[in-house]
Amino acid sequence: MASSEIAQCLSATLSPDTNTRISAELKLGSLLKTPEAGLALSQLVLVSEVDLSLRQMTAIILRKYITEHWSPYFPQFKGSAPSPEVKTQIRQALFQGLSDPIRKIRSLCAHAISSIANCDWPDEYPNLLSSLIGLLSSLSPDSVHGAMQVFTEFIKSDLTEDQLLPVLRQLLPVLVNILGTPDQHSPLTRSRTISVFRQCVESLYMVKEQYPDAVKEATATVLPVWLDAFKTLLNIDPRRDVENTPNWDGLAIRIQVFKTLDTIQTSFPRALTSHLQDLLSAALVHLTALFPTFSNYYLQSSASVPRSSEDETIELTQLVCPMLDFIANVARSGKAKDWFEGPNLSGLISNVFSWVQMTSDDEEEWVNNANAFVAQESDDTLFYSVRMAGFDLLAVLVERSPVPTASLFQSTIHRVVGESEQTRNAGGQDWWRALEASLAAIGSQAEDLLDIVDDERDSGRAKPIDIESILSNVIPNYLGLSQFPFLQGRAFVFASQYAKLLPSQLAMQYLDAAVQVLEATEAGIPVKVSAVKAIHNFCQNIDDAVAVPMAPRIAKDIGPFLPVTSEDTLTLVLETLAVVVQIDDGKWITEDLARSIVVAILDVWMKNNKDPIFISILTDVLESLASSPSPGVYQAVVRQALPPLCNAIMASTAADSWIASAAIDLVSSLVSGAPESGLGDGFLAMLAPSLFSCLGNAEDRDVIQNGIACITLLIRKDIDQLVSWSDPTTGQSGLDGVLAVIAKQLQSEDESGGLVIGDLLIHLLRRAGEAVLPVLPQLLQAMVTRMKTAKTATFLQSLIIPFAFLIHNQRDTVLSLLESTNVDGRSGLDIFIQTWCENAETFQGFWPTRISVLALSSLFASERPSLQQLLVKGDIIVKPETKNVIMTRSKTRQTPTEFTSVPFPVKALKILVHELQSGGEAASMGFNAADVAELDSDDGDEEWTEEEKLNQGFKADEFAFLSDMLGPRGMAFDNDEALEENDDEDLKNDPVSTMDMQAHLLGFLKECAARNTGNFSAVVEQLTPEEVLVVHKAVNAR
Repeated sequence: MASSEIAQCLSATLSPDTNTRISAELKLGSLLKTPEAGLALSQLVLVSEVDLSLRQMTAIILRKYITEHWSPYFPQFKGSAPSPEVKTQIRQALFQGLSDPIRKIRSLCAHAISSIANCDWPDEYPNLLSSLIGLLSSLSPDSVHGAMQVFTEFIKSDLTEDQLLPVLRQLLPVLVNILGTPDQHSPLTRSRTISVFRQCVESLYMVKEQYPDAVKEATATVLPVWLDAFKTLLNIDPRRDVENTPNWDGLAIRIQVFKTLDTIQTSFPRALTSHLQDLLSAALVHLTALFPTFSNYYLQSSASVPRSSEDETIELTQLVCPMLDFIANVARSGKAKDWFEGPNLSGLISNVFSWVQMTSDDEEEWVNNANAFVAQESDDTLFYSVRMAGFDLLAVLVERSPVPTASLFQSTIHRVVGESEQTRNAGGQDWWRALEASLAAIGSQAEDLLDIVDDERDSGRAKPIDIESILSNVIPNYLGLSQFPFLQGRAFVFASQYAKLLPSQLAMQYLDAAVQVLEATEAGIPVKVSAVKAIHNFCQNIDDAVAVPMAPRIAKDIGPFLPVTSEDTLTLVLETLAVVVQIDDGKWITEDLARSIVVAILDVWMKNNKDPIFISILTDVLESLASSPSPGVYQAVVRQALPPLCNAIMASTAADSWIASAAIDLVSSLVSGAPESGLGDGFLAMLAPSLFSCLGNAEDRDVIQNGIACITLLIRKDIDQLVSWSDPTTGQSGLDGVLAVIAKQLQSEDESGGLVIGDLLIHLLRRAGEAVLPVLPQLLQAMVTRMKTAKTATFLQSLIIPFAFLIHNQRDTVLSLLESTNVDGRSGLDIFIQTWCENAETFQGFWPTRISVLALSSLFASERPSLQQLLVKGDIIVKPETKNVIMTRSKTRQTPTEFTSVPFPVKALKILVHELQSGGEAASMGFNAADVAELDSDDGDEEWTEEEKLNQGFKADEFAFLSDMLGPRGMAFDNDEALEENDDEDLKNDPVSTMDMQAHLLGFLKECAARNTGNFSAVVEQLTPEEVLVVHKAVNAR
């Protein structure tokens, strides 16, 4: 196939005549299926006499050909792959294109080679790397540009660990030579050398653990050379790249330098230590020197940012963001502490306050786009900007140097207020920008600044920043400036962020002013959104007594926003509504208001029933409404919400299962908010048919989990109504429905129900024990049978903990049932005990862990003959070939892990001893430092000081801080009190949760020793020396 035939066909596809164009496209499709098509395309790309647009089109078609016809490696592969010989010719032609005098052709050829490299390198294209490095070593700027474009993609995706180090030894010296010859290579080509170097650093970090010596050698020899080069580049006045120049190409080098410095700071921080002072100073110089350009092009928009020599846009913001990130990461690391003080800290904060100003583009977008305006300051925003980077740096400075930073905030805002007024009086139209930015900056750190002020006041020192003065003397001046909506809105938000400092009367005035803005028809998007945000903050931060008189009015004013907002703005409105309905526990809510809010939020749900964030907020609002103690409100909410939700559950199909999942979630919020007296007449009659029908057919995990969680809540809130209800059409009772759901979960291979099925079983047994008795034997047999095949830890826990609860309360009855149960020739007791002992030390949650411990101690004390010789998995057997070796999957396959077998009483005692050791209880049992050291495992602590040995590797004050953070006796990780607020109160208040477990275990061990329960002394002899020491200490403790 000749290139001319392809060229004619491609030209015809651009014909204005429809028939000609369609015919050419069909012919091109058939030509591309022939083996010679790729070669013809690659040759046509190189023909300089052909029109450039046709060459570009050919290169684009060639890349499509590669993904569709080159190899089955590509997902889009359609067959008709060329022969190896033809592939070689195509690669050679494309490689020749990397040196083409036309930049666009070089770039397109580089993209095509990158695609081929993904598939062919190294096996079928072994000379690619050496050929590319040869191009880089040439004196041709065009060839270097083409090769650099390939490397930019290549290093990122194609080098494996064992290929990386040899390649870097050849590549990096060539790259640094290109970087250092500005007279031969363009700034954009030189910037790509830094980009490739950064990818090399990231790759080195990825193999750091696998090849520690080689990486250490590479970083020791390579990084200093590049860091010196970076310092040299940064010492060149940055204004040269933006003033009196046709483009800003030079900025590309600085952008890549700071991105790379940030990567090195994260990956190999030690290499940067000696350079940090110089690099930080260079960054500060850049911020100061480039701000006039930023002001000219971005704040005043007096000129347009020039296009680069490759017709792309290089923005000043692309440099400032990584620069601020780098400074923040250094500050966060605690390195170069002495740099972050005095004039440096002052200059840094002053610059950040300047750089976070709203640009004219921001202003233009945010005036008309409420979602963009809300998103740019959201805590979890994906919208990253100079403003966000600046606020992040300020947060680090506040954390690292609280008082000096706060003092500088005070002096900076004082200066900005004065300068802004001068500019305003002189007739400047942008006088408000710096003031809005400064208030936004100080507002972004509100929580930390309030803590700093409190700490200084408590210590008898002067407060470093006078927020009250700003609230009294500055903010009121701007609340009515409707002609400057962003400053007006910022004033509201700032006041709300520091509402805790406002006197009640002033707080009421501010809140009233924000509500008036909501009600004003002429107010624009920025002010209204700011008012909603301010109301949200005020309602969170001021006393309920101040907010209650305004609450009904606010709720009514927010309502109309719900149907007309979307995305981020709707999230803000819903979050504000959620805060408002919680004021004073909703005692002020009326039936009419509750009904109108329910109608509005169900409308929001109907339009956004796939959005988990909206659904989460809606459930909060619905629960708050349902839990209002105001007479008649709960009943009104249920009457308004339950029927449509039940209809949605019933109507939902497998194709739209998310509707049922969310509807059940919303019903659960009604149940959670129900009064202690119960759900009210008719609740189950309306809900149960749709709920049980849905769960009987559901396969979707979310539907099943939400449904089981809902049934658990129903049991906790109103077990009597559940037990007494029966389906009028089928005669099925509520209890039958619950048991059917449990049976379905036990029979299912899908274990995603996890802990929720265990919670359901526990609460069913706790609340409806008598009602369940007739079916208890069958239920327990089904649970034991499922234990044999259960795989996940959460599902196993769901099966075991209900047994533990029953054993704690009815030990002998349960053991008799298990002893009489037979599953495939094995005793139910054997299956249960084996499963329990294997999983007991992995249980999650405070109450489950405790009930397991109590049940184990009860079984040990039972001295039941069937338990005494029951053998279970003991300790791991440490073999010489695996000692002190990290066991990977492959090593574990070669040398499988083995365990000892021990009688159940021995294992039970081991678990009880480990429980006694956990939670920091060893010290309170009278252990001295030598005992603790003796119990420690060999975890490389030989370099710890005596103080650190006593505190598990921490200094005493560090350990005290961690202890406070974790809670008493380290319980924060598994203590209900320290877990989610919605952990059920039933288990929190259960005697099992409130008892002194340490005292119980110590008493238990002492009694067993005194009575020699279950031949206690002989059992103790089978423990490890460390465990024996714990038992002796416990028995002898006073």
